Amino acid sequence: MKADSTGNGVPKTVNIHEAKTHLSQLILEASQGSPFIIAKAGKPMVKVVSINQEIKPRTGMLAGVFSVPDDIDTPFQDEIEAMFGA
Repeated sequence: MKADSTGNGVPKTVNIHEAKTHLSQLILEASQGSPFIIAKAGKPMVKVVSINQEIKPRTGMLAGVFSVPDDIDTPFQDEIEAMFGA
């Protein structure tokens, strides 16, 4: 198996055969916060992560970067109404 990169957050990659051979150990590592990628012929196919791993919410990630005007839908109001029969 390819070892995890030097702490840079890049998950290790294993091929399907290696994953089948070492599945128990890989699942244990993933459940402890070390996700891994399963590849087929060197092409990454799936990423396995712990379901308990906290996922950072993406909503609001650009808050304060720009503002959306209150009348954002006004410039195309006629076109929108025509498309949806309002």
